[in-house]
Amino acid sequence: MNDKKIKIVADSSGDLSSLPSVDFTSAPLKIITSEKQYVDNSELDVLEMVNDLQSYKGKSSSSCPNSEDWLAAFGDAEEIYCITITATLSGSYNAAMLAKKTYEEKYPERRVFVLNSLTAGPEIALLIYKIQELILEGNSYEDICDTVTNYCNNTALLFMLESMKNLANNGRVSPLVAKMAGLLGIRVVGKASAKGDLEPLNKCRGEKRAIEEIFTQMKSIGYKGGKVKIAHCFNENAAKQLDAMIRSEFANAETEIYACGGLCSFYAEKHGMLVGFEHE
Repeated sequence: MNDKKIKIVADSSGDLSSLPSVDFTSAPLKIITSEKQYVDNSELDVLEMVNDLQSYKGKSSSSCPNSEDWLAAFGDAEEIYCITITATLSGSYNAAMLAKKTYEEKYPERRVFVLNSLTAGPEIALLIYKIQELILEGNSYEDICDTVTNYCNNTALLFMLESMKNLANNGRVSPLVAKMAGLLGIRVVGKASAKGDLEPLNKCRGEKRAIEEIFTQMKSIGYKGGKVKIAHCFNENAAKQLDAMIRSEFANAETEIYACGGLCSFYAEKHGMLVGFEHE
């Protein structure tokens, strides 16, 4: 690792608050209703937020970090690697690009790389850890930018949702599709598309079938035993079932299970699950 002051920053859709070996800052998104605002940071009571939103009858929305928030996250680093949630779900990427322009005009000798992840949650976490790995290996700024951009072609995101109420409220999916989720035990399985949209793939009767469908889709996309990150919204049992399914076929798979943060819980809703994974 070189002597420059290097930093990774991401918005809170990546569900990370710190990294073990590289300077890292998370810029929080916010979840907003007419009654309350929830800031997606380490102090957020996610269960309280999820329960509030389940019973809330009005509109809810998310708010991204603005350019000043991103500038604060950049700090005084000389090399910055910034990852945002897909630009189709949020203005986070545009705000980060504005901050990059301002920062590099003020400090012409410094560099800021901003990546529109075209995804959310655990797939972003994979990208963050890849950048950390490349930094610790001592790679150049240009090589890191190129490598992580190419790495995006070998990662993917799948999701399982019991409810799509919040996505429908935000206009991210049609109300008709949203009504199917949860009806007669239906779970919607989908993916982050190449354009960064949330694309429903299948409707499954019951959670067990939905978990099996996720694993089938993983292998169809090209999963061969690489890294997997499973983020759940108060559904650790489903995450463990998928983990066991993966390990039964790929014994050496490197998997991690963890709870969704605020923004991912807002979109996944209670009992939802997001799966980020490497593929060939």
